Amino acid sequence: MGQKDTDRCERELRRRHEERTAAPPVPITRPSPPSLTYVPFGEHLPRRLPQLFIGLGLYGFSLSLMVRASLGVNPWSVLNEGLELHTSLSFGTITGAVGVLVLLLWIPLKQRPTFGTVANIVVLACSSDLGLLLIPEGLGFPARVGLLVGGVFLNGVSVAVYVGARFGPGPRDGLMTGASAATGRSIRLIRTLIEIIVLGAGWLLGGSVGVGTVLYALTVGPTTQLFMPWFAYRSTAEGAATGARSERATPTAPVKAWEGRTEVAGKTVTPAQGEALPITSLEPVARVRARGFLAVQRNDYFTWRR
Repeated sequence: MGQKDTDRCERELRRRHEERTAAPPVPITRPSPPSLTYVPFGEHLPRRLPQLFIGLGLYGFSLSLMVRASLGVNPWSVLNEGLELHTSLSFGTITGAVGVLVLLLWIPLKQRPTFGTVANIVVLACSSDLGLLLIPEGLGFPARVGLLVGGVFLNGVSVAVYVGARFGPGPRDGLMTGASAATGRSIRLIRTLIEIIVLGAGWLLGGSVGVGTVLYALTVGPTTQLFMPWFAYRSTAEGAATGARSERATPTAPVKAWEGRTEVAGKTVTPAQGEALPITSLEPVARVRARGFLAVQRNDYFTWRR
């Protein structure tokens, strides 16, 4: 009797252990990165249009912060500063003029401007000049460091805001993507070459290159990537597709297996060799082991094998 009681206890403990551990774990999936392709102008304007103008306004203001810091600016601002030294035009006006000239380079690349492209030129020119009027010159070194750090951070956030509105690329971004498509080279290589040429030309014209230029190059990309999921607009079609995927991925029928049986959606079934048992959960459950059987998932079914 003692041996029988021991065997019975062992079987009961084994059964309870298998019951606790047989439920398939829910896999952790990372959300896919948001799409940033162009969305038709008329879609959800009350949400997207203010985001576009706020992002562009903040971008232009961030440029003025870095200019007033006088510790180095981004490559395109180096070029704008250099041109400002040789003309009577304001920084914002030159920013807009350079945007128009860059837009002309789209013609051989067969790029088409969008509403966002035009808004980029106009709003950046106005907001950067407004920022330079509001921020005084000749500040102390600690204040200039604060302006530089704040300007670089705000620039990264503002890129996420206006790009996330998905009204189309600005002149400089369109030049980059168009040149990449025309030459077959990577966007990283094309962007690097453009920024080096622009930076060199601006430096030769007298634009300020310094620690701010390096800080911008190292941090603005990660900052934009960090904030992009917060501001990226998801179109109506993308939202519907995401909802459908989430619904399919929700485990609605947890599976438990023990003693050669399985429980699906509350119903207990004793599988036979090779029997295909339908399941309602579409989570990628790889294997569920039962007493004397091995359940291997095939699409939406478990096939039981000894």
